[in-house]
Amino acid sequence: MLSSDHNIVHGTQLPDNALSAPLAPQHVGSLEHYRQVRSRFLSHDHDLVVCLPPEYHTEPQRSYPVLYLHDGQNVFDDLPMSPFGVQWGVDTTARALMHAGVIEPVILVAIGNAGRDRIDEYTPTRDSSHDAGGLADQYGQMLVYEIKPFIDRTYRTRRSARDTGLAGSSLGGLLTLYLGLTHPMVFGKLALLSPSVWWDDRWIVRQLSADPARRSALKIWLDVGTGEKRMLKGTQLLYRMLVRKGWQPGVDLQYMEADGALHDERAWGERTGLFLRFLFPAP
Repeated sequence: MLSSDHNIVHGTQLPDNALSAPLAPQHVGSLEHYRQVRSRFLSHDHDLVVCLPPEYHTEPQRSYPVLYLHDGQNVFDDLPMSPFGVQWGVDTTARALMHAGVIEPVILVAIGNAGRDRIDEYTPTRDSSHDAGGLADQYGQMLVYEIKPFIDRTYRTRRSARDTGLAGSSLGGLLTLYLGLTHPMVFGKLALLSPSVWWDDRWIVRQLSADPARRSALKIWLDVGTGEKRMLKGTQLLYRMLVRKGWQPGVDLQYMEADGALHDERAWGERTGLFLRFLFPAP
């Protein structure tokens, strides 16, 4: 069964100062880059990159919701080119939507992946067919008990679940859903782009089906490209399961099939504005 918030670390909440990191960021364009942040839960360091709303420094009394993004090397235009040659451009898209008053101002926090250990950290179970996986709980502990408290201490954030989102694609989409379901008191908004539902024989769907608990108050964006043959059927199955579990299409669940879209950063970047509008609409 899926775990609940209180037993993720055997009932013990870690202190706010658990994060061991160089806490002075490097400025990369408009971004604040914390390099090689060390966690007590995982063996690899992770970079953090923070993108603040345009008015952050001119409105010192204001606090902001936060969106955490996985695969942080690939999501901001102002970072050096990603290994895949294309960035999502979340920073560019979000700023344009904020300036236009279409979405509320939001702090974006990108968490860099661990390279070769990405598969292990982004998956909740060991998949014997890939001989990998199973460290998603440890990654979640890093995020919930180290990274989020650090961001909340360092920046003016609104800290409730309804003001805290997660977004990821592919295995990052699977990870986002898993962490949203296991930490519903921390994360209230999820963006699942082309999630790897196929992992471990569609384990995440089987767990949702078997879980007798009522659905949490999560607001979920779910999408997939029709050109993603491996992802399409699994994502459709996940959508049907979420509806079966009580999410209401068009209310707290938005599903999209992007015509002809492939499984790549360019396609996810093109859908960024859509999920931001759904999760963080202007009041």
